[in-house]
Amino acid sequence: MGQIHSDLGEMKLIMKELLEENHRLTLENEHLRKILKEAVPAEEGAPLPQPHVPIKPEHPSDVVGEGYDNLARLYHEGFHICNVYYGHLRTEGDCLFCLSFLNK
Repeated sequence: MGQIHSDLGEMKLIMKELLEENHRLTLENEHLRKILKEAVPAEEGAPLPQPHVPIKPEHPSDVVGEGYDNLARLYHEGFHICNVYYGHLRTEGDCLFCLSFLNK
């Protein structure tokens, strides 16, 4: 009975990892589809869009704002941004650690 319980626990962990990977790959796939859609011109002969070249920020506060925006985006996509579970899929709603980090 103990062995079955142990095996079930291992299978739950594997299932959780697979679900997180599936969600991550789904988001990445959607992102790549958007990029591909933007890269392929609507009409033949139309010029290709210019690649986005990031502009070096003039003020250090601009970098902080951009980093905060990226973390907020990751959180709203369903991932943890706190130091406890960083990068893991949020499966049980909001995380107090992540929310306190966003409110700093």
